Amino acid sequence: MQDIIQLKNLCTQVRRDIVRMVHAASSGHPGGSLGCVEFFVALYKEVMHHNPSNFNMDGKNEDLFFLSNGHISPVFYSVLARSGYFPVKELKTFRKLNTRLQGHPTTHEGLPGIRIASGSLGQGMSVAIGAALAKKLNGDKSTIYSLHGDGELQEGQIWEAAMYAAANKVDNYIATVDYNGRQIDGDVDKVLSLGNLKAKFEAFGFTVLENNFGNDIEKVIASLNQAKTYLGKGKPIIILMKTEMGQGVDYMMGTHKWHGSSPNDEQLQKALAQLEETLGDY
Repeated sequence: MQDIIQLKNLCTQVRRDIVRMVHAASSGHPGGSLGCVEFFVALYKEVMHHNPSNFNMDGKNEDLFFLSNGHISPVFYSVLARSGYFPVKELKTFRKLNTRLQGHPTTHEGLPGIRIASGSLGQGMSVAIGAALAKKLNGDKSTIYSLHGDGELQEGQIWEAAMYAAANKVDNYIATVDYNGRQIDGDVDKVLSLGNLKAKFEAFGFTVLENNFGNDIEKVIASLNQAKTYLGKGKPIIILMKTEMGQGVDYMMGTHKWHGSSPNDEQLQKALAQLEETLGDY
């Protein structure tokens, strides 16, 4: 493992990237992005086998990641850039005209690290399962990862995909749910309760792990590594990861209101004052 202080410093810098990107564009989704920082840093810096310097769409003999809840693109772009997929300075083009960094990730601009257009909620698990089956057919022992929002699980396609994955023993696949309990219109339980997610996914044939500390980088790494011990055992794997929407910026925490709102100048400065610059702003 890399030095834990370095990983935590990267998490802080990524949070600075997120609030600056969304502020500069006057649009975007900071809440969920801030909540998933530790997951992305853990995945790209510690867990996945990937090659930022030689990105290609095939991804042969590499682990692949698919972001299903594509609206949290700011955290995805920041971690991709700071992992070497494209220049960090390109983050300043977020949501600008003709940018490769669209509000939701797309593929036709050819941004390294992006393999699918995402943001139409509910589709990412189906794509990930297809990639996992392709790996099996090609004799590729690599792992497929995906991330989903908890509100996204209100989409029926998720459950069709879950049935398919279990029925076809897609056991080279690890999904994670960002379980922050909030979506654009309010608390998930009030909009459309998900019930007992652990029991549901187990009933659908998944191995289910729970991580109640999704904003603790060490515990996120441990959770992902634990999930890897279940690979190849006949079942798809899912991690229910509890996070705090808006983590790291006090006025964005504890509410759904920053799901898709950008900070003004004063709010940006307040956020940056809570997030020390550690690796250099873009």
